[in-house]
Amino acid sequence: MKIALMDSGIGLLAAAAALRTLRPDVDLVLSSNPASMPWGPRTPEEVAALALDCARAAADHEPDALVVACNTASVHALDALRAELEPALPVIGTVPAIKPAAALGGPVAIWATPITTGSAYQRGLIRDFAGTAAVTEVACPGLADAVEHGDDAAIEAAVADAAARTPAGTAAIVLGCTHYELVADRIRAAVAPFAAPGLTLHGSADAVAAQALRRIADPGRTGEATVTVLHAGTPVPFPPAALLYPQGLTLAAPAPTA
Repeated sequence: MKIALMDSGIGLLAAAAALRTLRPDVDLVLSSNPASMPWGPRTPEEVAALALDCARAAADHEPDALVVACNTASVHALDALRAELEPALPVIGTVPAIKPAAALGGPVAIWATPITTGSAYQRGLIRDFAGTAAVTEVACPGLADAVEHGDDAAIEAAVADAAARTPAGTAAIVLGCTHYELVADRIRAAVAPFAAPGLTLHGSADAVAAQALRRIADPGRTGEATVTVLHAGTPVPFPPAALLYPQGLTLAAPAPTA
């Protein structure tokens, strides 16, 4: 079994690591274009073009499914990707986990990129899935880029800034950018002192990974646990910055032996 994931950068590591946990044998193709980051401020047409380039490069490796492991690309490019690649290649998008976070009943904060925060797309998800939960949108300027480059000081500053704008008593935080899942523990530590007891964080990686496996026609077919990394379609070594995060270490670990 082979599954491809695409994103602007290393935000795809969270879903890739979730897939590796569910299926230790799965072959993974990680297709991104870090030189084009950030995608958030780009026009929808630019995002769609970049996403299509990453998806086509991944499709050349003949995966069984393609995960769009990027909220921005899922908003602006999912329809175009499905129109070009399906039904031959199932395409799975990413949606912020607002519904399960709101189902717990407490106040919810959605941490997202500045361009997504307040957008019609996110407001629509809140309207459709938040129910009666109180929801606060929290923009996180610079956090995705800091995570992408493994800039510890910049991560610390961006997390502290967003935490300061997260209301006291928040019971759940939705991680509305896949990059944020790589620093979930740091986000929790920053918010926990003033959050409600039992604060929960909600990413999309586990749900996306499970959905990808459900979409594959022959999920029983085994792989060899390989990882292929593509930057703008060119094979490259495993990114050093990825090794700064637990999900990256999971993917870089030797394949399990029988």
